[in-house]
Amino acid sequence: MAQVKIKRVYEDASDEDGFRVLVDRLWPRGMSKERLHPDLWAKGLAPSNEARKEFAHKAENFQSFRARYLMELDQSDEASSLAAELLSHDVVTLLYAAKDPQVNHAVILRDWLLSQARAS
Repeated sequence: MAQVKIKRVYEDASDEDGFRVLVDRLWPRGMSKERLHPDLWAKGLAPSNEARKEFAHKAENFQSFRARYLMELDQSDEASSLAAELLSHDVVTLLYAAKDPQVNHAVILRDWLLSQARAS
């Protein structure tokens, strides 16, 4: 089973990152492609604009955001095919720009990807 890690886009790339995937819908401010060095920009795995705006990166909104985002992932053919592509790699690092390392969509996405790997 693939190892799925998460990392802020502002942290340096390393060899241990494996396949690096930007999972934000918008390109992070102040980051060049050379510095970020993503192997893939998976906009299709990002939460909808509506979900993102409702969440507003507030911890008190996280559980309802989690439920909505998981529903979006489960109902998306694009997310399913991207999941299969990502899980074909030994190590995948999901790159996100949010400030909070515990309260962000990459945490939810990592858990969803791992559940997809277990189900297959």
